[in-house]
This record gives sequence, C-alpha cells and structure tokens, in this order.
Amino acid sequence: MKLKLLLTIIFLISALLSYNQNIEYYLSSFDKRDDSLKFELNQIIKDHIEFGYTSSSTDVWDILKQTDKDTANADNVILLYSGRSVDAEQEYNNGSGWNREHVWAKSRGDFGTSAGAGTDVHHLRPCDIEVNETRNNRNFDNCINCMEVIDDGFNTGSKTDANLWTFEPRDEVKGDVARIVFYMTVRYEGEGGEPDLELTNTLLSNTDKSPLHAVMNTLIEWNRIDTVSDWEKNRNEIIYRNFQLNRNPFIDYPELAEYLYGNKIGERWNPTKPTVGIVQAEANFIVYPNPACNYLNIKGDFDSYFIMNKYGQTLITSNSQETISISQLKSGMYFINVVNNEKVLTKKLIKN
Repeated sequence: MKLKLLLTIIFLISALLSYNQNIEYYLSSFDKRDDSLKFELNQIIKDHIEFGYTSSSTDVWDILKQTDKDTANADNVILLYSGRSVDAEQEYNNGSGWNREHVWAKSRGDFGTSAGAGTDVHHLRPCDIEVNETRNNRNFDNCINCMEVIDDGFNTGSKTDANLWTFEPRDEVKGDVARIVFYMTVRYEGEGGEPDLELTNTLLSNTDKSPLHAVMNTLIEWNRIDTVSDWEKNRNEIIYRNFQLNRNPFIDYPELAEYLYGNKIGERWNPTKPTVGIVQAEANFIVYPNPACNYLNIKGDFDSYFIMNKYGQTLITSNSQETISISQLKSGMYFINVVNNEKVLTKKLIKN
C-alpha cells in the first residue's frame, strides 16, 4: 500500500515539476518590463555551451541531426524552408546534400561561423543548398511581387520578392523563424565581443552588415498567426537538455514578443504560475550541506525520501536518514521530496 502511495506521489510530483520547470528557469524575469525584462532574459540564457561549426568532436552538424530529425524517418532531417525530408548523413556532399542555414543571416552583424552567434543551434537549421543561396541575407517579410522558391523540382511554399530584398518562408514555419530571430536579439547584447543584435522595420540591402534584421512588425505578426508547434518544443528541449543548456524563451512564452516588441511594451510580464493539488507534509526535516558536492545529510521526521531532477525524473529513492552519496549527480538543481504520513514535502537542492 505504501509503495503504491509513493509511486502515486512520485507521479504527481513528476507532473508538477515538468509543468513548473519553465517557471523556475525564468523566475528572475517575472514582473519586469521593457529593457529590464530583456536584460533578465539575457542573463538567463547567455553563457551557453558552445560547439564548433565543423569539428572532429561534436559539432553543429551532429546536433542538427538530433534537433531536426524527421520523426517519421530517424535517418533523415527536415529542411526548414522546404519541409522536405533528406538523408541526414549527406552533409553538404559536394553541393548535392544539405547545409546549415543561419536564420539570423550571419552577415547581419558579420559574425560568420565563429563560436557563439555563428554556431548557436537555436538559429541554425538544415536547408537545401540552393534554397539557402536564394534566401541569402534577405530580410524576412511578406512578398508583394512574389516568386516561388523551388527545391528539387517542387514548390516549397517559400517565396522571394521580384523587386525587394525579402524572403517569405512557408506558412508552417513563419512563427518558427520569428521566434528564432527574437531569441537572437535577446541572447546577443554586445558583451565580450559578441554582436549586439536588434530588430528594425527598415529593409536592409544585401551589402549592409549592420547587426540588424528586418522586418520587425512582420515577424511579430508571424509569431501571432503561426503558434508554437510540438516540433519547436521538442527541438528547444533537445538543445537545452543535451547540448547548449539554454532555452529559447519565445518558444516557452511566445507572448514575450509582445512585451518587448509588440502591443504590450511598457507592461510588466507576469505569466500565470500553475498550481497543483499536492498536500505538503507537516513534518520537519533538514538537508545539509546545501549547496552540496559529494555527500548530503537528510535528517528529520519522515518515512522515506526521493530526489528528482527538474524534469521530474526520480534519481535516488531511500528510507535512510544517514549521509548519502550524491557524487553521481551532475551539477545543477534538484528536488528532495520526503514522505510522511501519506503527505509530501519538497525542498530544493543545489549540487555543485
């Protein structure tokens, strides 16, 4: 009976942590507005782990094979502007394979393929080589005199303008593109030699290397009409959990675009904090040291405890109140949950 209860509690807390993980991640940005909001978001997502553009170890080719994997064919990746599924192993392949599209054009700020903005996989996506050349560093905007973009003989749904230096992605990824561009403006603020990327409503020429991207008002509208997909959410999780250890806030909270660039400028951002009906235990327990390195003491009035990560995965379960080893845990934040009289109490643990 107790085992069944414990499993039920673990399930409920897993659901709670999975639901609340973004609340914890973005907490310092709550109740902020305008430049203060942008600054706090930057502080949260900057200093990510950087990977090489091309390397004998893990590089962005390897990462894109995971983030953009075709869910119907694990050997393939999906091309951003075409929607076509192609063999993931055909990296460039002398011009007949696929390549890596910088959604924020790398010439807009002239950062190239150097570590940082040039290799940030939040804005790198697989693309057909000819389509990538067509997109070039064109401004993102709705076309007026539209010309269809063709990939391997079929109409992609993406378009260029016959008279203006603009590119309109297919409808299915317009919001994706917008949220990627928004991410770049928050992540790269000119610190430590990084570019200071900003949005503009002015169309830029193909030779302009200013750290600007257009068209802001169009990107805001694309963010509204093409809502976040499960594909984007999964991609965001893979980048966060497995590689860079930072998130795209505009995928987690697409309304942030309104507070920074749209119709809610000047308002404070206060997302709804979810709640869940888990009764807290009326029991006392202490955890020390906290933060901890290799060992942890858990003492108090409880029947058992379990330690979970912020994704809701149970890592350690025991009824011992003695010193335990946590050397197997990676550095980061965890939750210690103690069970007492069929109730649960949770405390946060920081592992150094």
